Amino acid sequence: MKIIPAIDVMSGKCVRLTQGDFNSQKVYSDDPVVVAQQFEQQGIKYLHVVDLDGARSGKTMNLHVLKEIVLNTNLKVDFSGGISDDSTIDKAFESGANQVTIGSMAIKNPDLFRSWMEKYGVEKIILGLDVFDERIKIRGWLEDANLNVFEYLDAIQEGQLKYLMCTDISKDGMLTGPSFELYNQLLIKYPFELIASGGITSTEDVLKLKAIGASGAIIGKAIYEGLIDLEKLNEIC
Repeated sequence: MKIIPAIDVMSGKCVRLTQGDFNSQKVYSDDPVVVAQQFEQQGIKYLHVVDLDGARSGKTMNLHVLKEIVLNTNLKVDFSGGISDDSTIDKAFESGANQVTIGSMAIKNPDLFRSWMEKYGVEKIILGLDVFDERIKIRGWLEDANLNVFEYLDAIQEGQLKYLMCTDISKDGMLTGPSFELYNQLLIKYPFELIASGGITSTEDVLKLKAIGASGAIIGKAIYEGLIDLEKLNEIC
């Protein structure tokens, strides 16, 4: 199972939000590169970098942070936030992203999303769905897409998608545990490799996600608040 710490970037700083509220930001570091290096020193191989400014504005604004992390670590980084056209996805890969996570554009322009999977390959593209009460949210969780997560996924053909990253907004940043029921339903119904995100609070949460079949776990606030020891977790998983 992939243990994937998250670095959420706003104005070049490493921050965390609570339930996607941009007014709730807490700054954990002024230097995301140092944070990434610390993760690598603890045995981590994967990293999820979110351009929060880009997610909110619809235009990538922190690619320089991605580039610096890639230049100064050996981490395999997936990048998300503000990827909206061929130019920005090209720039994300040129800046060193190993994968990109596409959320809003997969909903707004599914044909463009499919074209990216065809161009770059399904190994390089992660579908990122942010949900609240099974409803999909886009644009940094600010806008309701008027879609049910299961209805949307029913329309995606097997073979066209490999990775699904799903965040339960109601759990994100709350340190109350992940949405096991939702993830279990997704794993039973669909063949995609599921990366769980939101609410992971303990090593036990991660092990339970592994037991139900999740292929990866995005962990944010629990790391920054000292609730999870990455070295020990990495050894177990």
